[in-house]
Amino acid sequence: MSVQPLEEIEIYILAEAIADKWWKITSCWKPFAQDTVGEQLVRAVDSIGANIAESYGRYHNDEKINHLYYARGSLYEAKFFTPRAKQREFVTEDEFNEMIGDLQMLAPKLNAYIKSKKAHKTNTLLLIH
Repeated sequence: MSVQPLEEIEIYILAEAIADKWWKITSCWKPFAQDTVGEQLVRAVDSIGANIAESYGRYHNDEKINHLYYARGSLYEAKFFTPRAKQREFVTEDEFNEMIGDLQMLAPKLNAYIKSKKAHKTNTLLLIH
């Protein structure tokens, strides 16, 4: 069984697209907005993909799963800051809806990926015993 390259994993591709999209949006903000909400948003969405990548590079399944949980935490951090950006009028209604939609689409896919890694761990343990 061959291992799927990181760059072909759907959640990684989606995380990269979300991170790049938020970078483009926040890079146009005024300095105060960039330094507060913008920086937090960019760090959070960058961290989603970074933790998926780090998970991929880990050898032990528990470490893989742990980094996927970090990615999920970062996704929820982004879900917190996205409405802040809208409430403070840093983004348009359309930008807000698009970003929330992207995060809502990624969340269940990331959860399913975590579940598959946990199932892989369980199946491996059953084969050993």
